[in-house]
Amino acid sequence: MRDYTYPATILTAKTLFKALGIRFQMSGTEHVPRTGGAILAANHIGYVDFVFDGLAAQPSGRLVRFMAKKEAFDHAVSGPLMRSYHHISVDRAKGEQSYYDAVDCARGGEIVGIFPEATISRSFEIKELKTGAVRMAAEAGVPLIPMVTWGTQLLKTKDHDANLWGRGKTIGLHVGEPLVVTGQDPVAETARLREAMSALLDHAIEQHPVSPEGQWWAPARHGGTAPTLEQAKVMDDEEYAARAAKRAERDNT
Repeated sequence: MRDYTYPATILTAKTLFKALGIRFQMSGTEHVPRTGGAILAANHIGYVDFVFDGLAAQPSGRLVRFMAKKEAFDHAVSGPLMRSYHHISVDRAKGEQSYYDAVDCARGGEIVGIFPEATISRSFEIKELKTGAVRMAAEAGVPLIPMVTWGTQLLKTKDHDANLWGRGKTIGLHVGEPLVVTGQDPVAETARLREAMSALLDHAIEQHPVSPEGQWWAPARHGGTAPTLEQAKVMDDEEYAARAAKRAERDNT
């Protein structure tokens, strides 16, 4: 698999981050294998997570192939870039094909990046996870690597104004020890993944230079003012219902 634009884009991004004074805290990056396939399962707290998550694989000299919505591949500008990076298109209408594309990619020796929460966490906690990451890793016969990003919600996330320049912000990228999964009990193994990601999240918040106390971008459990997991679920359900109503209205006109 030849890469021309991906390394150049990463170099450009690093230069921009340095110019903006964005600082990075990294831990556990040695857990990203230097060779062979893996599933990298990351939390999802902002719209630009994938821009930063791949940097956790850089110390190992690896590139991450992210699973992303089909709409990004259909766009006139982002589409050619996404394909040149060899990311994996996720068509919700053909989810099974996306799943097997990811399995084949990992089995072929690539690191596949996935957000098992599926949607952004308004609570900034680890939401309930889908079992896809576990099942992919088991079927491809590769390790499942938990990861947590912290600080990207300060750039662009749900329900808050964007600050994409992020000048002077600190982004945490924390990788956990690989999990060996068999796929025999995807629910139990996904629970293990969630526990590992939750522990990494606590570590990320503790290491962050700004105290979470009273901050909108921090979980209530850590003294922040973000919605709890339960409150966030209600908000998510209301959002999904509103979207469904709009689709139904559009289909009926």
